[in-house]
Amino acid sequence: MKILVVDDEAPARARLSRLIEELDAGHAVVGEAADGDEALAFCAEVPVDLVLLDVQMPGMDGLECAARLAELDPPPAVILVTAYTRYALAAFAHQVRDYLVKPVRRERLAEALARLPITTRPQRQALGLAEATTAPPRRHLSARYRGGLKRVPLEEIHYLFAEQKYVTVHYDGGELLLDDSLKALEDEFPGRFLRIHRNTLVARDRVTGLERTLDGTTLVTLRGCPERLQVSRRHLPEVRRWMRAGVPD
Repeated sequence: MKILVVDDEAPARARLSRLIEELDAGHAVVGEAADGDEALAFCAEVPVDLVLLDVQMPGMDGLECAARLAELDPPPAVILVTAYTRYALAAFAHQVRDYLVKPVRRERLAEALARLPITTRPQRQALGLAEATTAPPRRHLSARYRGGLKRVPLEEIHYLFAEQKYVTVHYDGGELLLDDSLKALEDEFPGRFLRIHRNTLVARDRVTGLERTLDGTTLVTLRGCPERLQVSRRHLPEVRRWMRAGVPD
């Protein structure tokens, strides 16, 4: 499936493109556009099966752009991407196939793409789409890095640290910057990571023990990681309960 990603924010376009690439289901991002006018011009020149379309953009908004895209022959399918669920009803009034709420989750994106109508089974097989709408669990985290896609296997990760809008992945080979939220990663990998602070998740299988400093601060030590990370008072009881239950070798 040939996909055009439309959003006035470059990081948002990059994140959607990365998620599509991670799905590895026969989809390809054939272009990006920063506004409705760019999207219409692109679709007039390049065959596009699907447009992932942001709603709130300067100039022509997503709803107006969707209406204009519907006039093309043949028109591409459109999925709106919005931070506000109130646009859902308006979306379907503009012949939009579906809508996604920011921050877009990988599983929800896979579900929306799998629901797009495909006429025949050979077409479905050619696109590599699974019959199930649920994406398989990820075994790595990835981000755009130096013009390519950098993948970090989960088993190499020491901890995740959130600062402002980004999460830094600390792993065996260095660091990687993600635009996923820490809460989303915690929910996606409940058995993999343990929260020790409002801004920190640690890999459960890396935890080797707790240390207490002279000023009463509790630190966690991780296998293969030279840093000792602070455990907040709020999360210390849960960390201790988990520790008492047995830390994996």
